[in-house]
Amino acid sequence: MKKYELLLDDTKVMSGVTLYRIRYIRDFADIKSGDLGGYIEKEDNLSHDGDARVLDNALVCDNAMVFGNALVFGDALVCGNAWVCGNARVSGNARVSGDARVYGNARVFGNARVFGNAWVCGNALVFGDALVCGDARVF
Repeated sequence: MKKYELLLDDTKVMSGVTLYRIRYIRDFADIKSGDLGGYIEKEDNLSHDGDARVLDNALVCDNAMVFGNALVFGDALVCGNAWVCGNARVSGNARVSGDARVYGNARVFGNARVFGNAWVCGNALVFGDALVCGDARVF
């Protein structure tokens, strides 16, 4: 059962790609039907299953996926082939890109960047101006 719809008249263009604001169409977690979310490029970016959410001005595009109970909010960007899943949170001006994975109870926030093949998992916190890249593992 779908939990959101794409708003074709509320968009942002980023690097020539159109992202659509989402409107939630059913109640779940702390979301009420009718609440506006962040922006995604396509439905593959945000699972209709679980309690995963994209809120505020957060952007999710390319082949990136947000699923499970994950939350992307603030002005965060998730792109490339990145995954944010489990109970992970990505917020602030954080960027998760490339083939990066953020999962478990991990938190990425502030101006932090996670990219390449990096993983942030477990109860890890990555914040401030931190850079996690290459094949790094933070857990």
